Amino acid sequence: MTYHKELRKYGGDILDSPGMQYEKQLVQHGDVSVYDHSVFVAERCVAFARRWPRSVNMRRLVRGALLHDYFLYDWHEDDDSHRLHGFTHAGRALRNAKRDFEISAVEEDMIGCHMFPLNLRVPRTREGRILCFVDKVCATYETVRGFAVAARRRVLGRGTR
Repeated sequence: MTYHKELRKYGGDILDSPGMQYEKQLVQHGDVSVYDHSVFVAERCVAFARRWPRSVNMRRLVRGALLHDYFLYDWHEDDDSHRLHGFTHAGRALRNAKRDFEISAVEEDMIGCHMFPLNLRVPRTREGRILCFVDKVCATYETVRGFAVAARRRVLGRGTR
């Protein structure tokens, strides 16, 4: 099963939800939307879990990964409530996810703890530990890629990639 099919199978309702559709308008890292970041993280979590020697609940992994950044605001806006985004968005994402979806204890752990060590909540589940690691790898990749794209544009004097 391809990653996309697995995401659709376990998280189709999340992907099609109004909140996730709104995330397409919000920038996360560089020029990557929150939606695209969440899908990228979920796909990489599935890839990681397929190679993980222990059992992982794939449904919960996919759903928690898709919702880990479900904070639903533009954190780049000049707004005091966004000033500590790195420290506070996991709690906001968890509240929004609980409001809009049925969340299991594993998914709650994943969403609420994915910003460890910025947040002091350590992931207690395998799925939470996978997400915490994979999210940081993906965020680093997206950020570095964004810097590289911006530098290339400056050097080439173009607005295209």
